[in-house]
Amino acid sequence: MRKKKYTFIDLFAGCGGLSEGFMSSGHFQSLAHVEWEFPMVQTLRNRLIQRWGETEESANKKVILFDIQNTDELINGHWSEDSITKYGKNNADNVSKGLKAIVGKKSVDFIIGGPPCQAYSIHGRATDKHSMNNDYRNYLFESFVKVVDYFKPRAFIFENVTGMLSAKPGGKPVVERIYKAFCDIGYKTLCPEDFKDAVFDAYDYDVPQHRERVILIGIKHGEDFALEDFYKNLSFCALEMHKTVRDAIGNMPPLYPLEKVIKDKGRYVSHQCNGEDLHHLPRHCSSRDIEVFRTWIEKNMNYCSQQEAIDFYKKVTGKSTLYRKYRNLEWDKPAPTIVAHLQKDGFMFIHPDINQLRSITVREAALLMTFPMDYQFIGNRAYCYKMIGNAVPVNFAKAIAQSLYLTLK
Repeated sequence: MRKKKYTFIDLFAGCGGLSEGFMSSGHFQSLAHVEWEFPMVQTLRNRLIQRWGETEESANKKVILFDIQNTDELINGHWSEDSITKYGKNNADNVSKGLKAIVGKKSVDFIIGGPPCQAYSIHGRATDKHSMNNDYRNYLFESFVKVVDYFKPRAFIFENVTGMLSAKPGGKPVVERIYKAFCDIGYKTLCPEDFKDAVFDAYDYDVPQHRERVILIGIKHGEDFALEDFYKNLSFCALEMHKTVRDAIGNMPPLYPLEKVIKDKGRYVSHQCNGEDLHHLPRHCSSRDIEVFRTWIEKNMNYCSQQEAIDFYKKVTGKSTLYRKYRNLEWDKPAPTIVAHLQKDGFMFIHPDINQLRSITVREAALLMTFPMDYQFIGNRAYCYKMIGNAVPVNFAKAIAQSLYLTLK
């Protein structure tokens, strides 16, 4: 007899890292995914078809292109003219009936997701003159709460950056706002002062990068499993063996610099393009970039002081900076956190091989996030880097799912 799987809705689904981990655990199946950026929606729909056996019609219905801030419309349908104009043509015809119609009579066991983290990010607050206090993303958790309140799942999983622990939009700690919002709708979570105990590093869960995140579980009052058991199980699922950059991308075809930059189909090309994987194409690097990468790796400048790194950038570009601008990956260490900034440049993700003198490709970034090799990202290169950097590493998501399953059992 086929084993029953638990159901979930994924909010702020992105390109599907969290969903992929939950489904690949073998214990969960999705009912719906909500995302408001079209390349991510296309990517996730395609993945459901190619890997998870959905029909095109089913995938188009399940993955909803919509702004979760319009929560009542998202749940109930009856879209406004503005919503129809923005999202109608890229959704299946009946999606405008809302999440309620898509879920139908099925029970929603869990709701999972991670609201965009830029407003909680310490770096984001440091570089914004208002410390992100006026950023609408501070309050996107309220939309998450509304969806949980409507469907009343057994529990929810809420993932976010550690910067949320110190964020105080409007002068009040966001952890207190989140705690109260979930308490008010009948869910038990950790107390605000204990949120720090919910910080886990993806590196401990078969992911070749350091990536600390807050993993918050909320359990509906009356359920027969406990917060403490989930966190014990998540700690238990941590691995003693750790993956490195070499484990993740060491077997990728090398992409060496050309003797001379060429122009191909209107684009400048600085490196060889090997293989058939369109995600493993090198970014164009100027001759200056190539020499910078060579010098950086030769002189082992990852370990220079902050001031030396700043002076180096000034010497190279003639521009001033307050931060390091270059860093290379190291073969036998984990990567640093893969970030969405990769969409702008790859100077902080220089390939470790001094003979290649380039930044990492989209496929290499995806492998460092433990996306399977056959995962296809739809969109231009910048969007692919962005969606990968914003995702939850698949192996980490799988460990979270496995921990939840163990807790239920």
